[in-house]
Amino acid sequence: MELSLTKPGKMAKTRLFRISLILGSVFMILLIIIYWDDVGASHFYLHTTISGPHSSRLPPESNAASKNKVKEDKEGSFLADIDAFVNQFLEGTADPTEQVKAETPPGETHNQSSEKPEERFVPRREWKIHLTPIATEKKQRQDDRKQLIHDLCSSNSSFDFPGKNRTFDDIPNKELDHLIVDDRHGIIYCYVPKVACTNWKRIMIVLSESLLVNGAPYQDPLDIPGELIHNSTVHFTFNKFWKRYGKFSRHLMKIKLKKYTKFLFIRDPFVRLISAYRNKFELENEDFYKKFAVTMLKKYSNYVDPPASVVNAFAAGIRPTFSNFIQYLLDPNTEKEMPFNEHWRQMHRLCHPCQINYDFVGKLETLDEDAEHLLRILRVDNVVQFPPSHHNRTVSSWEQDWFADIPYESRRQLYKLYEADFRLFGYPKPENLLHD
Repeated sequence: MELSLTKPGKMAKTRLFRISLILGSVFMILLIIIYWDDVGASHFYLHTTISGPHSSRLPPESNAASKNKVKEDKEGSFLADIDAFVNQFLEGTADPTEQVKAETPPGETHNQSSEKPEERFVPRREWKIHLTPIATEKKQRQDDRKQLIHDLCSSNSSFDFPGKNRTFDDIPNKELDHLIVDDRHGIIYCYVPKVACTNWKRIMIVLSESLLVNGAPYQDPLDIPGELIHNSTVHFTFNKFWKRYGKFSRHLMKIKLKKYTKFLFIRDPFVRLISAYRNKFELENEDFYKKFAVTMLKKYSNYVDPPASVVNAFAAGIRPTFSNFIQYLLDPNTEKEMPFNEHWRQMHRLCHPCQINYDFVGKLETLDEDAEHLLRILRVDNVVQFPPSHHNRTVSSWEQDWFADIPYESRRQLYKLYEADFRLFGYPKPENLLHD
C-alpha cells in the first residue's frame, strides 16, 4: 500500500520538474532576446563567430568550422541559434591580429593537387589600410540621396503614393524576399533586378560564404557559376525568416535592420524598363515568353494563336514590341491578375525605402564610384572587389528613340505609374518625353 502511494508522488514531482524546466527555458530565451536587442554597438550576429573584420580567406580549420556552422544553421531551429549566440557571448571577442598571423604570407602558393579538399587553404588578400578619408563630395552625395527619401516619406510631405504610410509590420513576408542578409558582416542588401544585381549577389555570396567549391568558399565573385547566382536557395532573405524563427521573425528582422548596414542600388526608372524589355523579350527566354510574351501578343498584337515556344516565335520573326510591353504595363488588368514581375516592379515596392532606413543608396549611373565607396564603408574591400561594370549597358540617351512610337498620353500614364521611383530616388521628370 505504501509503495502504491509513493510511485504516483514521484511521477507528480517529475512532471512538475519538467514543467519548471520548460518554463525556465522559455524565460531564458526571452531574456536573451531582450538583452540582445539592447547590446547595440557590440554587434552580436547570429550564425557568426564574433571577431574583427571577417574574411573568406581563413585557415582550413576556420573554413571547416564555417562550413559546419552553415550546415547547422540551415538544419537547426531557433533554439539552436540561441545556443550559438550564448556561446559567442561566453567565448568573447577573437583577436583579429592573431587571425592575420595564421595566414599564408602574400605571394606564397600551395600545391593544391596534393591536398584533400577539406585541407585546402586559401590565403586572404593583404589588409588594405586607407590613410586618406572618403572624399567629402561622396559623403555629401549619400547624405543628399538619403535626405530626399526621408523628406518624401515624411508625413509632412504632400507627395503621396501607395504604400507610403504603412509600417514595416504591414509588409507581407512575400514582399521581403529581396532583402538578402549577410550575418557574418552585418549587411543587408535589397536587390533590384536590372540594377547590377547579378554582381552584387556575387559579392554577397563571397561575403556570406553561402556557397562552397571544393570544400572552400568562393573567393572571386566572377568564379561563381551564373546559374547559381540567382538561385534563391543560395541567399538568406527576410522572407525565409518565418520558416526558421516563426513568431520571433519580425522581432529579429527589426533587430537586424537596426544594427546592420543596409544598402540598395537604383537607376533611372524608364531606362530600367528598356533594359528589362531588351533582356527578357529581345533575347530567347522561354520562361518569359510563355508567362508574358504570349499574353502581350494575344492582347496587343492580334496574334490569336502565337507559336508555342520562343524558338519557333523568333524563327518566324514574332515577338512583342516595346510598345506592346508598355501597353501591358499600363493595362489595369495586368496587376489584377498578378503583381508586376520583379524586373519591372517599381523599385520602392521591392525595397520599401519609407519603412527601411537605408544607410547607403547607390545608383547605376555612378556605379563604379558608389561600389568602391560602399565596400570601404562595409570594411570588406580587403575581402572582395566589385567586378568591372559593362560599358554597353542601356543608357538614358536612348530613351528618345525607344519611346518614339509610344503615344504621349501613354508616356504620361507610364510616368505616373513610376513617379514614386523618379521622385524618391532623385531622377528628374523626363519632360522631353511627356510633352508634344
